[in-house]
Amino acid sequence: MTRGFLDDATAAIDTPAVVIDIDRVMARIEKMGAFMRTRGIALRPHAKTHKSLEIGRRQIAAGAIGLTVATIGEAEVFAAGDIDDLFIAFPVIAVGPKAGRLRALAERCSLSVGADSVEGLEALSAAVRDAARRPRVVIEIDSGGARTGVRPERAGALARRASDLGLEVIGVFTHGGHGYGGSDARASAAIDEIEGLATAADSLRAEGVDPRVLSAGSTPTATLSAQAPVTEERPGTYVYGDRQQAAIADEPFEDAALMVAATVVSSGSGAGFVIDAGAKVLAKDVSSLLPGHGSILGYPDAAIDRVNDHHGVVSLVDGGPRPPIGTVVWIMPNHVCPVVNLVDEVVVASQGRVVDRWPVDARGRNG
Repeated sequence: MTRGFLDDATAAIDTPAVVIDIDRVMARIEKMGAFMRTRGIALRPHAKTHKSLEIGRRQIAAGAIGLTVATIGEAEVFAAGDIDDLFIAFPVIAVGPKAGRLRALAERCSLSVGADSVEGLEALSAAVRDAARRPRVVIEIDSGGARTGVRPERAGALARRASDLGLEVIGVFTHGGHGYGGSDARASAAIDEIEGLATAADSLRAEGVDPRVLSAGSTPTATLSAQAPVTEERPGTYVYGDRQQAAIADEPFEDAALMVAATVVSSGSGAGFVIDAGAKVLAKDVSSLLPGHGSILGYPDAAIDRVNDHHGVVSLVDGGPRPPIGTVVWIMPNHVCPVVNLVDEVVVASQGRVVDRWPVDARGRNG
């Protein structure tokens, strides 16, 4: 399929537009839900990818036990939308305005929060000290991604400190971010997640803390790390897919459920052309696995070499055909998460027609 999601995009939408094919979205939601059920693993999708109440509700209806979010702001949006089992998978530092917001959030939904430092735990304890309902704590470990998290063998000591502060620790979590390095890295990162969570679980048990939750999280590794002792998976990007995920999993780019529709607005000054989707729609993420800022369906020789605010400058690598000015082209973005956060709504398509428009409910709720 090279025409994108709509039979007549020129008539149906203004560009640039972020468009989802809801039939493909639902197939992805149901496939991941069914896979995790067969493995006996709880699914808690990361909502930072879609930031949508409608999508979140569909994930819950398909068997997800709750949602993962990145920020208190995202959690507030989903809690207000009656999704009441949320995990903030981030080392929350509950000071200043965040302290009151977190306390209020914990009193309206079933909430878990990440922690990877004594300072974070002390701030959390102070924020919820007299609350009627407190958030649970999940200790973050670094299983190789070299971002946040403590070494797995240190998780128990941190859990003990949390318990001493009157906080309930329910387990540990990790993010196999180093799985984004390609297919080989994906497999090894999944092993690192499994082994890191097992070590961390032993560390908690040694301190008298029962690790009920052993949570792994990344779309590249989710289906590989979904095995004992892991109890929960938190993939996010799977719901839409993107160019980077397709490259890692060796899947066709055009199988994704989200694309950006753009119009050719100029022939440019070289041998290529210019589209009306720049950094404010496509974002600026690049991948070591792929050239440029996205793939254009039907134009395999095209490379989006540069994105300015509102211009996407495209070259034709091997002198392929240049689309006429006014043509609507369909772009597979490199990384879908920031793309979604750049728009107020997504256009919803089904069987070649626009059927709805959904707000990006948690757009901009980055803190």
